[in-house]
Amino acid sequence: MILKATTGVSDLAPYKSHTRWHAEPGSDGAGGRKSGRTGADMVLDVPVGTVAVDGDGAVLADLDQPGATAVVARGGVGGRGNVHFKSSSRRAPDYAEPGLKGEERELMLDLKLIADVGLVGPPNAGKSSLLRALTAARPKVADYPFTTLDPQLGVADSEGGRIVLADIPGLIEGAASGAGLGLRFLRHVERTRLLVYVVDGSGPDPWSDLAAVRGEVDQFSSELGQRPFLIAVNKLDLDATRRLQARSRRKNVVFVSALAGDGLPELRSAIVKALASAPERSAVALSPPVKLQVKPAQDLVVEKVADGFVLRGARVERLVERTDLDSEPALARFQTWLDRLGVNTALEKAGAQPGDSVRIAGVEFEYQP
Repeated sequence: MILKATTGVSDLAPYKSHTRWHAEPGSDGAGGRKSGRTGADMVLDVPVGTVAVDGDGAVLADLDQPGATAVVARGGVGGRGNVHFKSSSRRAPDYAEPGLKGEERELMLDLKLIADVGLVGPPNAGKSSLLRALTAARPKVADYPFTTLDPQLGVADSEGGRIVLADIPGLIEGAASGAGLGLRFLRHVERTRLLVYVVDGSGPDPWSDLAAVRGEVDQFSSELGQRPFLIAVNKLDLDATRRLQARSRRKNVVFVSALAGDGLPELRSAIVKALASAPERSAVALSPPVKLQVKPAQDLVVEKVADGFVLRGARVERLVERTDLDSEPALARFQTWLDRLGVNTALEKAGAQPGDSVRIAGVEFEYQP
């Protein structure tokens, strides 16, 4: 199973409705010296910016570039053909191995937008209007909180090249703790190189709004709180904002009007200048591969249960999976290998009696020593 990042997919919606994906298993070996082919690759397209996390929370892949791929589960191996079982006593064996099943793995796919600049601010600060004014994006714009329910991307052309901006939905107090929609969206700014805090200059206390938003960002991630930033005070077309501008002495502040266009060239230039010195985007840290200890040959475990015995062990389970139980020659070979692995001895020590039920890898046998 392979994940592939592509710009042709915009979200993870297909994986909400379809949660189980199966690649084909390896095929069985056959006569005529034919080994079974391995299972075909299954490639799942995901949006650029997708992070794959396993059931233990380990990051397996960070697909942050178009065309990036990651193998998250390996397919089945084809069974060996009859020629592999040729011996001095059996010159023409008439059995072969079944193909093995592939790996099974539970994954969580997490999409984190990739943008140079994140527009962050309280609801109704005008972030969507500002994104629309700076880029060719056409987000929905309305005068009430949480108009934007999904992060929006836009591209701005500047003297410093193309800049990707993301409008992150409005934050409310407690967003970093999961209040409202905040936690869902805060993580989308993790990959941005520069934050632009957008506040409504006509509000009762714009600087208090700014402090609240910066506090939520810092609580969510102290590293994110230290990221380079600018402050865009929006709605310069209103008298209250113009009065605020007249008495403001703050640094890194640009007063703009997304509606009238005032201050937009200055903001664009400030963004280009800030990005020139901002650190490059850091990749998500992948969890180091875990090396599993190879179990010794004597890993056989016999468990007495109410209706018989259960046998566990990597070698004996693999032996069952790779045996064609409908073939008499294959069954004969299977019995020989059970003796070699010490299965009969282990069952005898555990008190197994003729006729008892023995289960191995989900297959039930009758014990006959």
